[in-house]
Amino acid sequence: MSPFFGRRLRLRTDEFHIQEDIPVTMKQTWRQHAACRGLDPLVFYPATEEEAEDAKDVCAECPVREACLEHALSVREKEGVWGGATERERRRIIRQRRRAS
Repeated sequence: MSPFFGRRLRLRTDEFHIQEDIPVTMKQTWRQHAACRGLDPLVFYPATEEEAEDAKDVCAECPVREACLEHALSVREKEGVWGGATERERRRIIRQRRRAS
């Protein structure tokens, strides 16, 4: 039986909501729609927090920013700007979510 049997990817045109039981390779199709696709990756790995503005500007216009941020939070990305958030900002989001739960 196919590993994809009975699993559905739910997409809306305004947001990309990804069902939890879909294999990781299918979950990451949001990357195909990312505004950063094809750009120099070094832009998203600034040396300091202050240098992250260029990356954040790209993220601000990205249609899959939320999916990108959730990915970074779930795998605990340690470096770079993901979903418009630096590593420090992602740590803050994680702390806030822990407190709220």
